[in-house]
Amino acid sequence: MANDLTGFGDFVEANLTGLMRYGHALTGNPHDAADLVQTVLEKVGSRWANVQRKTADPVAYVRRSMANAHISRWRKLRRENLVAELPETGAATPSDPFEHEPLWQALKDLPPRQRAVVVLRYYEGLSEAEIARSLGVSAGTVKSQASKALATLRGRLGEDDPEAAGRAAVYDGHG
Repeated sequence: MANDLTGFGDFVEANLTGLMRYGHALTGNPHDAADLVQTVLEKVGSRWANVQRKTADPVAYVRRSMANAHISRWRKLRRENLVAELPETGAATPSDPFEHEPLWQALKDLPPRQRAVVVLRYYEGLSEAEIARSLGVSAGTVKSQASKALATLRGRLGEDDPEAAGRAAVYDGHG
């Protein structure tokens, strides 16, 4: 049975930029973001008629799929991979323009679920309920992951910096 792709192209065209931004924030670089978005859209496209029929918010469904796929990939890649020889250093790779930004580095170092919550809340501007729906978790999990992530970010960015502490308080809803 062929899948009905009616509207899928329009959906992708309307949402691709936002999904790429979300993917970049999740993965920490634009190349992995493009791979993530492509993989998830390929899977969603193969079930598009079903997704439309069963999902009130396809964008939230895709975001949740992206977060889950990223977390699964991260879990697979974090396993130790022994090699006979070390790879050469200094390989010519395009550099990330935010690579040396302290906030970006601290965000990249968060566990995937915490990073997803922070990105959805402060980058995409979603509510706790929307994040919970997107990630398939409870609102309490969203709150606890956000709290842990913000505490980690504050610690890494230096609590002694009053300006950074003020920004973190605003993000935490206390400012």
